[in-house]
Amino acid sequence: MRPSTVLTLALAAALVGLPPAAAGEDPVFDVQFSNGVISPAVIEVPANKRFKLELHNHGSTPIEFESIPPRKEKVLAPGASSFLVFRSLREGDYAFFDDFHLDMQPARLIAR
Repeated sequence: MRPSTVLTLALAAALVGLPPAAAGEDPVFDVQFSNGVISPAVIEVPANKRFKLELHNHGSTPIEFESIPPRKEKVLAPGASSFLVFRSLREGDYAFFDDFHLDMQPARLIAR
């Protein structure tokens, strides 16, 4: 395949939103919400590196992912999924919680 064809295909994939076929893709972590319960309760993420949290609300009520120090929040309707991209977190322990279910124990992101 000619180099110009490869470049054209890569550009078309980027414009359509297809992920690149590169080995250095950002790590992805799934977070499940169900009527106030967050699973897993502890997620170890890479410090000082970009990563993505995929959020899934399996409950019958809306949820709001909230983490105050990194300034991240996202509301999901019942049955909805979405994601948050973190550009970088310094080493540390970051609480996150469902702002619509404050009676439940917060979960934690541990950046190492």
